[in-house]
Amino acid sequence: MDIYISNPVTKLHLFEAEAIMRALAKYFNEDEEAWGIIGLLHDIDWDLTKDNQKEHCVKTQEILRKAGANDFLIETVISHGYANEMIPEFLSRQRSSRIQHSLVAAETLTGLIIASALIQPDKKLASVKPESLKKKFKNKAFAANCKRELILECEKASIPLDEFLNIGLKALQEISGKLGL
Repeated sequence: MDIYISNPVTKLHLFEAEAIMRALAKYFNEDEEAWGIIGLLHDIDWDLTKDNQKEHCVKTQEILRKAGANDFLIETVISHGYANEMIPEFLSRQRSSRIQHSLVAAETLTGLIIASALIQPDKKLASVKPESLKKKFKNKAFAANCKRELILECEKASIPLDEFLNIGLKALQEISGKLGL
């Protein structure tokens, strides 16, 4: 990750996605390390592609293949880009597994949670309450770039929205020191 990601904000986002994916793995009784790594690597190409989003996830395949990653890891990591109109190569692809739905929901949820923390008077994750996060989710004007339909893919992973929001919030609160929030 340190080879490809230098932007500190991107690194924080990767740590956030890792934390939520680990929490989801625990919830589903899956391999926490494997799920965490998938969250950590999901935007490994972002510094290279942020100015040309048609290449996002496409470059990820090259980076992970070069590093010796297996097909499962590569497909799972790039699946968060499936059906994204910005990535023509992936327009016709669909997420099909619990881990793929969890990844796209988790990495999108990070934005909603962080935005919720930043509007708190103390700007701390500890001040965000689950019921407040749910209200923010329903308010489409709040953190408008967080695509609610992607967060709702948690339900395709067999986890109710309220529970998913709680798991994600708790996961980020647990690493708040690392995030400076």
